[in-house]
Amino acid sequence: MQANLETLGSLERRLSVALPTSEIETEVESRLKRLTRTVKMHGFRPGKVPFKVVAQQYGPQVRQEVLGDALQRSFGEAVRDQNLRVAGYPKFELKPLPEGAAQIEYSATFEIYPEIVVGDISAATIERPRLEVTEAEVDKTVEIMRKQRARYEPVERAARNDDRVIIDFTGTIDGAAFQGSTATDQAVILGAGRLLPEFEAGVSGMKAGDSKSVDVRFPDDYHGRDVAGKTARFDISVKQVTEPRLPDVDADFARSLGVADGDVAKMRAEIKANLDREVKAKLKVRVRDQVMQALLDATKIEAPRSLVLSEAERLKASARQELAARGLPVKDDTPLPLDMFEQQAQRRVSTGLILGELMKTHNLFAKPEQVRAVVEEQAQSYERPQEVVKWFYAEPERLRDIETSVVEENIVTWALGVAKVTDKTVEFDELMGKS
Repeated sequence: MQANLETLGSLERRLSVALPTSEIETEVESRLKRLTRTVKMHGFRPGKVPFKVVAQQYGPQVRQEVLGDALQRSFGEAVRDQNLRVAGYPKFELKPLPEGAAQIEYSATFEIYPEIVVGDISAATIERPRLEVTEAEVDKTVEIMRKQRARYEPVERAARNDDRVIIDFTGTIDGAAFQGSTATDQAVILGAGRLLPEFEAGVSGMKAGDSKSVDVRFPDDYHGRDVAGKTARFDISVKQVTEPRLPDVDADFARSLGVADGDVAKMRAEIKANLDREVKAKLKVRVRDQVMQALLDATKIEAPRSLVLSEAERLKASARQELAARGLPVKDDTPLPLDMFEQQAQRRVSTGLILGELMKTHNLFAKPEQVRAVVEEQAQSYERPQEVVKWFYAEPERLRDIETSVVEENIVTWALGVAKVTDKTVEFDELMGKS
């Protein structure tokens, strides 16, 4: 085998390889001979099909398989000889083969992983948020759960915030209907923020049996492009106004939350434990995001284009699945341009390369005991924790995401020992994204 390496760019390489034709022909003949022992063809007994008949029938297919295997094998040998770390998949091109040629020649174009020197983050400042869950946060959470279990009862008064209103409406723009402009028996909870403010303000104050017209301007960035930036006239009729009746915080309420014996104190303890876990996770994410940004800011890195495009394709596929899970129509021709995901893909690939280098340099690999601790912690949010632990360890693949999170946590711990760290107390609602 002869191999020649060319440098096409900072990361792009082209490998030209020549293989003796005789090796290919010998392997083709060998495979065809093995095939004659097992192939079944009409008019011949098994194992008695003439070699020429088998060669005529299966020769082209076998030759393609032999060539593919030879290209993969020789390419692997060549990159190992050259001590190259290939990123992504190579693009193979066979050169035209003159009749009677002694060699088969091909080229493989590919990218290599960059040499990474992680930048110094000792001057970076990481703000470490602090928050302790108190009884006040438990009270807020209990109140949210009461609202989620509210019963709605009809009232004769005008509609106000927190009421559920049943309405019919018809909308037009310049006298013409548009998609989603009409609804019957639409249930709306005032103050939930699911309606455009002008529409909700129009419904507020109406009683059952009332009708009125309201002008509503759609925002310029509204997701429905046909109506974005336009003003619609809505004719609204209110059929019913109901107000919420919240359940008492008692044994029945506790049982509705899964506390079998109805113990309210036990219910509050479980809520606090869940909040503690959620707060801990969100605090970790905030610190992790700052560490990753500091590493990206400090490290000059050129991510292989092939890896970025591959990651962008994965993000695109994930976006399609998420849209479908939300009940939005997603077809194969639904426009989701790849460049929408390239910036995020670039960041993810670059971050992954930096983390990989740090993991090797500072021995920050996930240790079995660390993985076990995370699995057991996650399992505590389920009714039968030990069964969840067994489920994770039944298939090693299930531990991959946890191992990745452990590595990230090890890197964050390392970074906090290098960078400047300041502690800051944060508010519960701000951390949890609640208004």
